Amino acid sequence: MQIVRKSLFAAALLAATALSATAVSAETISGALAKAYKFNSSFNSARAGTRVTDENVAIAKSGYRPTVNATGNIQYSSNKRNPRLGLLDSSSSRITTGAFGIELQQNLFDGFQTKNNVAAAEAQVRSSFENLRNTEMNTLFNAASAYMDVIRDRRIAVLTEQNLEFLNEQARAARSRLEVGEGTRTDVAQADASRSSAVASLSAARAQALTSAANYREIVGEEPGNLSPASPLAKLLPKSVDAAYSIALTQHPAVLALQHVVDATGFQVKSAEGQLLPQITGLAGVETGFTNTEPFTGNSRTSDGNTTSASVGAQLTIPIYQGGRTSAQVRQLKEQLGQARIDVDVTRDNVRQAVASAWSAYVAAQEGVAANREVVAAAQLALNGVIEERNVGQRTTLDVLNAQQDVINAQVNLATSERDVVVNSYAILSAIGTLYAKRIGLAVAEYRPEEHYRAVKDKWGGLRTPDGR
Repeated sequence: MQIVRKSLFAAALLAATALSATAVSAETISGALAKAYKFNSSFNSARAGTRVTDENVAIAKSGYRPTVNATGNIQYSSNKRNPRLGLLDSSSSRITTGAFGIELQQNLFDGFQTKNNVAAAEAQVRSSFENLRNTEMNTLFNAASAYMDVIRDRRIAVLTEQNLEFLNEQARAARSRLEVGEGTRTDVAQADASRSSAVASLSAARAQALTSAANYREIVGEEPGNLSPASPLAKLLPKSVDAAYSIALTQHPAVLALQHVVDATGFQVKSAEGQLLPQITGLAGVETGFTNTEPFTGNSRTSDGNTTSASVGAQLTIPIYQGGRTSAQVRQLKEQLGQARIDVDVTRDNVRQAVASAWSAYVAAQEGVAANREVVAAAQLALNGVIEERNVGQRTTLDVLNAQQDVINAQVNLATSERDVVVNSYAILSAIGTLYAKRIGLAVAEYRPEEHYRAVKDKWGGLRTPDGR
């Protein structure tokens, strides 16, 4: 039964990796990336983050607009009690006063703070768009890597089980030769040792295949089914590594995002400096007041009448000294601006290193595929020859076991190299900043963060989000 279960496992893994791309039930790498684009939780969280940032522009623009408040107050009081008799005299009464009105304030000049706050918020929005593009690239690359990891690890598990079946046969053959006097106990021990090692390797390979499947589920959003073989994105790659550098340093969203951060911080410096300039606020208001007097003795109630007043004016505020707080804020923001500029250079260096690493790994993987295919063919031919020589007494069982291990190692290396070629082609596009759904032709509805931004940037009010929440 154990052998049957192992064979079924091998068949399932082999079927999962060997189906052609035209099979109806097989998942393609493009299909997996499209699902990750739509369902990946981290990517959807990043989209929500850009929508949060969009509202900063509307918040900043509120500084241009008036504020209107309704005001009201009411007060009750009583007076005049006869101090000698402890009784109310004729002049004792209860007085009710109140006032209700509307007041309006309009910023006329705030040292250009609102202007610079709006510009800073808009730069932050542009930075969030670039960060979202960077998240998109990371998500698609991680999905491609997870897809190829599943294919590789399933294939290695199948190869490891086939190796175990071969070693089971070698152990049986060694015992048969020992029984007829053609072998030794050493041959049997060596075959058993290799078989036991293969059992442990198979357990590890199966565990790794399950781990890769779990990682795929986390990134793509569903369990991996039958996965079709994938090809590298060779046609989308730059012609040379120098061309890749040029594209990356000017187009990578991580670099562009930090450049927008520099712009935003520069506007924040100007806004903070604006706190030291005079501030002018326009004021206007309308108020209605009333007074009612009710005597404690008697039934008559009198009204002193209503009064209505209106006012229009302006308030000028000239900052003189704020305890050093504003000055410290300006200095702090200037240091942040300097740091942001340095961060741009750091990111450019990181991007350049990523391009170099991905490019060299891609070239090495291509060479590895060609070399390992030759190694597999040669190792298989050598194994066949060693088995024949062992059968006529010119080789030992250990020679056969070593030759079989060479075949398995070559096949595993080939599977790894084929995975690396595909993954590193995606890594190059990610490193230069062009791994987007539209660029690689995914069949998805493209998410456009600009649509939400345009919907909220000039809103004067309303509590519902553009999607109706």
